[in-house]
Amino acid sequence: MFGGNMGGMLKQVQKMQENMEKAQKELENIEVEGESAGGLVKITATCKNVVKRVNIDETLLSEDRDMLEDLVAAALNDTLRKAEEKAAEHMSELTNGMQLPPGMKMPF
Repeated sequence: MFGGNMGGMLKQVQKMQENMEKAQKELENIEVEGESAGGLVKITATCKNVVKRVNIDETLLSEDRDMLEDLVAAALNDTLRKAEEKAAEHMSELTNGMQLPPGMKMPF
C-alpha cells in the first residue's frame, strides 16, 4: 500500500529521534553566562538549566542585601533566557529549519 516510502519515512523518523536524543545530551554540556550590574554579577549555567557558577564582584558584598538579591535574580533570569535561546538555536540546527507548529518548543 505505501511501498518503499513508508520504510524510508520510518528510517527518517528513527534518525530524527536519535538526533534529538543526542542533542538533548549535548545541551547538558553547553554553557551560557548571564549577568547583571554591568558584569558585577555573573551566573553560568547549562542549557539544561543547571547552574554551574555564581560570581559576585567583591565591591557588591558591602551593598544592601535586597539590592544584591535583586542583582542575582536579574543575572539568573538573563542566564535562563540565554540558555533557552541557545537551546532553541542548537535544536534548530538539528532540525535543519524544519517548521514546527506554533507554540511548540524544542527541546521538549
